[in-house]
Amino acid sequence: MSGAPLSSLSRSDLQDRLRAPDGLRLHIGRFVTGIRSRHAQVADGLATLYADYRLADDDTFCDYAVEVGRGDGLRTFVRPQSVFRFEGMQPFKPLPGDQAFAMLEWGLNWVFTNHAQHYLIIHAAVLERDGQGLILAAPPGSGKSTLCAGLALRGWRLLSDELAMVGLEDGRLLPLPRPVSLKNRSIDIVRALPGNPVIGPMAHDTAKGTVAHLKPPRISVDEALTRVQPRWVVLPKFETGSECAVQPMGRARMFMSLVSNAFNYPRLGVTGFQAMGRLVEACDGYTARYGSLDQIVPVLESICSRPA
Repeated sequence: MSGAPLSSLSRSDLQDRLRAPDGLRLHIGRFVTGIRSRHAQVADGLATLYADYRLADDDTFCDYAVEVGRGDGLRTFVRPQSVFRFEGMQPFKPLPGDQAFAMLEWGLNWVFTNHAQHYLIIHAAVLERDGQGLILAAPPGSGKSTLCAGLALRGWRLLSDELAMVGLEDGRLLPLPRPVSLKNRSIDIVRALPGNPVIGPMAHDTAKGTVAHLKPPRISVDEALTRVQPRWVVLPKFETGSECAVQPMGRARMFMSLVSNAFNYPRLGVTGFQAMGRLVEACDGYTARYGSLDQIVPVLESICSRPA
């Protein structure tokens, strides 16, 4: 059944694979990820949000094997916990059991960020239109995930909600499409958008408030091996009640803003400096302040429709 979508598995088959020693093996972008868990919420989230992702053979090389396990001792039964493990490490403190799927998503972010070091990795949402890439680079709380979801539901191809992965040699953007993380009010905003949004399990009372995830559009998953030439960098900032203001951004500011949002820029040294320089030279940059998706989305679509 290798190459078949996850949706081809029955619920019992999905649970069996999640509990197997090698876990459920999925193609996520160019990576093969093995996932193990006995949490029902993990199975629910995968069945809902990863239905279009392709299964990998058991003998396929697994790039990253992760587990969302249960707490030890009485925690297995009393106030169950979810524990993220990767290669014998437990990089996070346990969370309540009903946050198991959110922990899987946060854990995968950590794995890709810290171990895919043959790319320049920037904290940004990335989308594609007409073969050209839009990078939305901003710290948490800027509204980039809501804006990313709004564009993806309007037909933009989702490359990533969290990580811009830039090739060190060719400068192209590597797709890593996964569910879009939404928090608090953003969940209801996105749920009400056209485009048939599918929202996965809700995790309440997390460190970020209420968290849920948006299923990636099918085309984003199907074209996950098609790299993209970067073309635009936008620094978005949502402010309640704000008028929409989009301004061009100079390359020096663009460079420093991307560096401040890059996870592994210092680690890459000269190679990272050169890759960042090529990225900045390839892109037009803008700052964007706005108070609603209705304000900013048409402006961005107009900018990204202009001839190069």
